[in-house]
Amino acid sequence: MKDFAYTVTSAKTVDDAVRAVEQATAAHGFRVLHTHDIAGTLAEKGFAREPLKLVEICNAKAAHEVLEKEIAAVLMLPCPIAIYAQGGQTSISTMLPTRIGEFFPGRDLETIAAQVEKAVLAIVEESAR
Repeated sequence: MKDFAYTVTSAKTVDDAVRAVEQATAAHGFRVLHTHDIAGTLAEKGFAREPLKLVEICNAKAAHEVLEKEIAAVLMLPCPIAIYAQGGQTSISTMLPTRIGEFFPGRDLETIAAQVEKAVLAIVEESAR
């Protein structure tokens, strides 16, 4: 199976990287729908772990185009960006939107997925700096 994710490391803290993702998201025409504190939720249930947050981002025009072609693609929306600490290192990771087309061949999702992927990878890269 091809890689389905793209991950970079950052010298930033998890919280600083989350703020950077939120800022870069707007600059690329996307919107943050929600930021989940997964580590916080797990800690409430007695499962401690290093910081882990998931930022859900969306570009309404792109989402609309994808859903017009394949409603089941909603299962892969919005675009998730994970920011986490592991072994003292902060990572920023996202699923590659171009993989959506592989799940739904013949639906003509490749072009829009490539456009979204270009923006999402730019958000990840800029956020790591």
